[in-house]
Amino acid sequence: MTLSIGNDHAGTAYKFAIVAFLESKGYMVNNHGTDTDDSVDYPDFVHPVATEVKEKTADFGILICGSGNGVAMTANKHQDIRAGLCWNKEIVVLTRQHNNANILCIPARFTAIHQAIEMVDTFLNTPFEGGRHQNRIDKIPLSC
Repeated sequence: MTLSIGNDHAGTAYKFAIVAFLESKGYMVNNHGTDTDDSVDYPDFVHPVATEVKEKTADFGILICGSGNGVAMTANKHQDIRAGLCWNKEIVVLTRQHNNANILCIPARFTAIHQAIEMVDTFLNTPFEGGRHQNRIDKIPLSC
């Protein structure tokens, strides 16, 4: 499985820890995030992740910024992307089961690194339930 990851300056340490965890599990990881703590613009790192997930060159994406909101808003501008902002494992389960999220957005300033790793593991191991939830997902895209 291939994952695409992106982060801004608030998520650099989280990104390094998550990538190490994923690689230890045998996942391939495409790194589109900054590797420093110098201030950057998060959309520059979100768009490549969302594009890879949309084009299916990555199975899932992970985005990290201070609040998680900026990366989620940016990713969700892409068709066929369902980026879920999560701050604990319970929300991660629901965003996968009910919303079939394909990108996990993590708020670095509101979670600990060990929690973020647990959320990533949960995200990758929680299946979409389908059924009534698929009907709702089918209504998400605008039909303009």
